Amino acid sequence: MASRPSKRRRVTPPPEDGQESGNNDTKVQKSFFKSAANWNLEHKYESKTRKAKKKEVKKNGNEVGGRLPVKTSQGTWQVQDDADSVVSDADWLESDGDDGAVEEAPEAAAPEAPKIPEREQILKAQEELAKIATQLNEDPEEHPGAFKALARIGDSRIPAVQKLCIVTQMTIYKDVIPGYRIRPASEEAEKLSKDVKKLRTYEQALVSGYQGYVKTLAMHAASTATEGRKRGQPISSIALTCACTLVNEVPHFNFRGDLLRILLRKLSGRNLDANFAKCRQALETLFQDDEEGNASMEAVSLLTKMMKAREYRIDESVLNMFLHLRLLSEFAGKASHDTVSRASDLPNGKKPKAKKEFRTKRERKLLKEQKEADKVMAHADASVSHEERERMQSEILKMVFASYFRILKARTPHLMGAVLEGLARYAHLINQNFFGDLLEALKDLIRDSDTPEKDVDGETNEDEEDDELSVIRDTSRESLLCTVTAFALLEGQDAHNARSDLHLDLSFFITNLHRSLFSLSVNPDLELGAKSLHLTDPNDTSSSDSPANRRSDNNKINLQTTTVLLLRCLSGVLIPPWNIRSVPPLRLAAFTKQLMALALQVPEKSCQAVLALLHDVVHTHGRKINALWNTEERKGDGTYKPLSDTVEGSNPFTTTVWEGEILRKHYCPKVREELKAMEKELRGI
Repeated sequence: MASRPSKRRRVTPPPEDGQESGNNDTKVQKSFFKSAANWNLEHKYESKTRKAKKKEVKKNGNEVGGRLPVKTSQGTWQVQDDADSVVSDADWLESDGDDGAVEEAPEAAAPEAPKIPEREQILKAQEELAKIATQLNEDPEEHPGAFKALARIGDSRIPAVQKLCIVTQMTIYKDVIPGYRIRPASEEAEKLSKDVKKLRTYEQALVSGYQGYVKTLAMHAASTATEGRKRGQPISSIALTCACTLVNEVPHFNFRGDLLRILLRKLSGRNLDANFAKCRQALETLFQDDEEGNASMEAVSLLTKMMKAREYRIDESVLNMFLHLRLLSEFAGKASHDTVSRASDLPNGKKPKAKKEFRTKRERKLLKEQKEADKVMAHADASVSHEERERMQSEILKMVFASYFRILKARTPHLMGAVLEGLARYAHLINQNFFGDLLEALKDLIRDSDTPEKDVDGETNEDEEDDELSVIRDTSRESLLCTVTAFALLEGQDAHNARSDLHLDLSFFITNLHRSLFSLSVNPDLELGAKSLHLTDPNDTSSSDSPANRRSDNNKINLQTTTVLLLRCLSGVLIPPWNIRSVPPLRLAAFTKQLMALALQVPEKSCQAVLALLHDVVHTHGRKINALWNTEERKGDGTYKPLSDTVEGSNPFTTTVWEGEILRKHYCPKVREELKAMEKELRGI
């Protein structure tokens, strides 16, 4: 049987004719010379490692090299020479080059890398960032390693490349971050499909890259280098902008606390620049848009801890961020600094027992598994139930009240207006059990404002000598704010319906307001707010040009003038909305007489406002105070005492309102018209 011939590999296709064969040989030769021109044989020879000659072993007196001996036709053994084996350039290039001259030649120095200009490096970084961003935009799950590539580009020492990288990363992460929080993968061995493994790999790469990016933002935001200020915006400002954007765009994702700490680190400083306002607005937007409450709770917790650690040496606008929380309009319970009570809770604190339904063992098992599955799905979807949201809002409210109460007891001068305004806004959410402590704190604050300024200044000047946030206390304004807060608390609790449970005595605030009317009438800053501009002392070089004096805040907190605060207090005393008919005639007459005397001293706009308030008082309580305008009807005996310590002790019905005759000659036509309208109302009674 004939054996099968072995196959031979054809190196080149057989030529069809002589002409084609010649053409192929010419083409092969040309391509060989073309490639040989690009060879760098000297460089490759110099870069090859030097190896010593292999040790020769003597056997039977003959030197045996690295090759095996060959038996000749005569029957002797002979070693083939190494030089005969080099038959081509490729074999020569791959040889070890064991030559004596090579051993004596010194090693060649490594060539230095060429220096690339900074402009070319920036252009190259732009191209790489654009390429990676395009890949992640098209199909991010197919490129999980792109996040590390972005981080490597940001490791450049060129500030422009660093700025481009952190802004590009912010845009990419904002687009690719899913709508749920990624949990760490379980260590248990599970059988997963190919698609699930692919998704998990991508999620872990995303979380790892995002964590590194947040750390990079924290490092750049805390840096104080001035490299990029000459060429544009500093990198710290860009890092804060990226952090603010991520806090507002993806507050549900991982490492939210790290981003909030970046913002709070800036808010805790004293440099009130544009970055400070940017961070504050980002947190205000977070409070307003947070429907679940998780992000707000974490932010408020970090904010209260920061303020306590700083001993409340912060800007007033930082404290006013509490007034942007959604619980002001959504929460229905009552709270204090340590407890929370809801409307659905019973007076004794016990909940009614639900009727027990009979279930079999199998049904109970299925119900338990269903609850666990629902819990996992709710956690994955980042959905929060109504009860969970109320619980978080309760915790937020307790932290807010705790901060307000600490500042109120510490009597920090530059924060008193914000605290009292905030308590007035939160009056409808304050627990009645908290009223006693709160009103006592307000009374202590008013008593402290009545003390001489020497005693107060002597204690605080040493501690706050170098404090930029220390300000001169406006005691009259603080007293008005305390009175406004006290009446706002009573109004927010619906005292008419809760008369049996609520026992509040506000006579202290009413008496203090009555005594301070004359001093307020000669106050030169009556129509100026707490942040109104004044002419600066030309010799004062402290902080007249600081950013705090130049900035314009959007918060309408503690910006009301002293006249507005006074009118709010008087409205609560004379026309209380909760019980408008229960104001005694002596109080009405005493305040009416004082206000008519006040109208003679105050500026034009304040005079119009006071007369408008008296017009409302006459319309509501005209029969009780009509005798003040009639000289023939005197209901009291004795003399009028305008400087009496009590309202009732002034004996107002022994005098008449003669100030109206002088106001008829007032230079302002609007004042004269308001007076005529009030007297017309009196004649119609």
